[in-house]
Amino acid sequence: MAKDILLEIGLEELPARFVDDAETQLKEKAASWFKEQRIAFNSIKSYSTPRRLAIHITGVAEEQETIEEEAKGPAEKIAKDESGNWSKAAIGFTKGQGKDVSDIYIKEIKGTNYIYVSKVIKGKPTYELLPAFQSIIESIQFGKNMRWGTQSLRYARPIRWIAALFGSEVIPFEVASVVTSNVTYGHRFLGDKITLTNPEEYKGKLEESYVIVDSRAREKMILDEIESAEEENGYQIPVDKELLAEVRNLVEYPTLFIGSFEEQYLKLPSEVLITSMKEHQRYFPVKSMEGELLPHFVGVRNGDSNGLETVIKGNEKVLRARLSDAAFFYNEDKKHSIDFFQEKLGKVVFQEKLGTIGDKTKRIIGITGELAKQLDSNEEITKQALRAAEICKFDLMTNMVNEFTKLQGIIGEKYALHFGEIDQVASAIKEHYLPVQANGTLPDSEIGAMVSVADKLDTIVGCIAIGLTPTGSQDPYGLRRQALGVMRILEARGWNITLEEMLTITVQLLKESGIQIKEETNVQKELHSFFTARASFILKEVGVEQDITQAVLHEEIGNVSYTISKAQALSAVRNDEAFKPVQEALVRLLNLTKEEKHGNVDTSLFETDSEKELYQNFQLVQEKYQDKKDGKEAKDALDVLSTLSESIHEFFEHNMVMADDEDIRANRLALVQQIAMLIRDYADLANIEWKQHF
Repeated sequence: MAKDILLEIGLEELPARFVDDAETQLKEKAASWFKEQRIAFNSIKSYSTPRRLAIHITGVAEEQETIEEEAKGPAEKIAKDESGNWSKAAIGFTKGQGKDVSDIYIKEIKGTNYIYVSKVIKGKPTYELLPAFQSIIESIQFGKNMRWGTQSLRYARPIRWIAALFGSEVIPFEVASVVTSNVTYGHRFLGDKITLTNPEEYKGKLEESYVIVDSRAREKMILDEIESAEEENGYQIPVDKELLAEVRNLVEYPTLFIGSFEEQYLKLPSEVLITSMKEHQRYFPVKSMEGELLPHFVGVRNGDSNGLETVIKGNEKVLRARLSDAAFFYNEDKKHSIDFFQEKLGKVVFQEKLGTIGDKTKRIIGITGELAKQLDSNEEITKQALRAAEICKFDLMTNMVNEFTKLQGIIGEKYALHFGEIDQVASAIKEHYLPVQANGTLPDSEIGAMVSVADKLDTIVGCIAIGLTPTGSQDPYGLRRQALGVMRILEARGWNITLEEMLTITVQLLKESGIQIKEETNVQKELHSFFTARASFILKEVGVEQDITQAVLHEEIGNVSYTISKAQALSAVRNDEAFKPVQEALVRLLNLTKEEKHGNVDTSLFETDSEKELYQNFQLVQEKYQDKKDGKEAKDALDVLSTLSESIHEFFEHNMVMADDEDIRANRLALVQQIAMLIRDYADLANIEWKQHF
């Protein structure tokens, strides 16, 4: 008869950021273990709060599945002696499997006969195997661990109890000197010790003791109460998903409360108020129906509604102190000037080998200036971009950003406007940090995009040039994220510049600034490899398959937006029957020119009309192709190349490329090579697995 299993790990309060992942690990590890052990079950449900991780497994079989297993022994020629009798090797093999030589049968594998025996492995009782849950508990990984008492186990927080039941029976084992039982505990202040008689009553008994073990249910409770508060008070409470996820994992029994603060603090930038509420106090801000910030906040208490007024007053007092500090920092900062903060940048180290933030700012100015030249920016745009680059980091030295680090750039924009900078420059200070996440918002303005690319390239190229290329999961400077940001900006802006040109400019400016870098050729190779991996990621995200990705990235990334368009154009024709003759012609030509390179074409050596026609078409196509490439019209560029296919087919039909005459052979190879270079400029089509079906 099937039974249910409950496993609950009781802990000191876990950091909220650890809870969801630990719950997932417990569920997945348990499911894998049951599969490996051949123990059938119906379903597995996981639960978590700050004080517990749990799984409830239903319909668990009382014993393992009995299976028949085939055991492979030595080759037949070893298993038998010269007389054809079973050798010691065969006898030893069968004994080891608990079988007799009479059970042996022969199977052929790749032309060689081997001896085999079949054996039935009877399933063991499930209850005998369940103490292995100990290893599952010990294997859960956390971002940061600790030891406690005399225990050798490293865990996020000390384990205080373990409830483990198979039906009504306790599963016997221990972890870190904590012995399993049928006892769990309710809310730290409102709950009691709970004795469980079976797994099915787990959720209900804990809810009676003020613990909602299902994090999804706690989240719904919070959202429902927020919705009720909005309807009752006539305002809106914006719900930040990350904050909601954190808050639900800070409490076991959520109860909403609404507090207030003095209206005078609304004079502070709204970002300061919201950040102070969210980052420091885990409050949700409150806005009017028109979107204006109101002097209220919403918090979530870990408990019931008893004594809520006292809780509200305490939270109001704490927030008031936070906002008072913020107001002081804000007013103090405004007493100074941008130059006052700029001077401090030269005293703060960015990276030991890359100098101070002041040094970095100078390089950002240089890269921005070179970018403006490459983009042929007008005088006004260039002037504004250089000013934004010059002061883009000044707010890092302000009291406000020191207190609220996530407001870097945002405070820079506010202060820049206060100190008299024009809107375009102020906005660029904020935008140059974008995107903050790999798929986050991009800079809106041309100037913001220019400074953002310059800043990120300086960090990426600088770090790689001094040997700080990310490895594995280690990426302390966020180079991968910043590289994706650079490429997404280049794609979105559609600038007529290649990534390789920007990297070369940045490397050169690093050298000119006196930074000691590795051998330049190696740096360029590492940069190419690093950015190619990011480009592959972007192409995969837009649905491009790996072979086409390799085809368009075979030499360089080039113009990012054009490269993505090329990949999409090739993806569109890879299954197109009408494109098959084109693909065959172009790929045949590419395959002929994989290794050797040849000289110029001598038209006087042409012997056939098909040679002349191919050459003439090539001359026309070259110019048309370049026009389409300059216009970043990827599909049209491919269409232009496609017009060569008929001439290529005719050429191969009527000409022997590897002619006996050495001059004729060299000339034909030169013609083919020049055309191949043009095709490869678009993509190495020979790398693509074509999928036309007939």
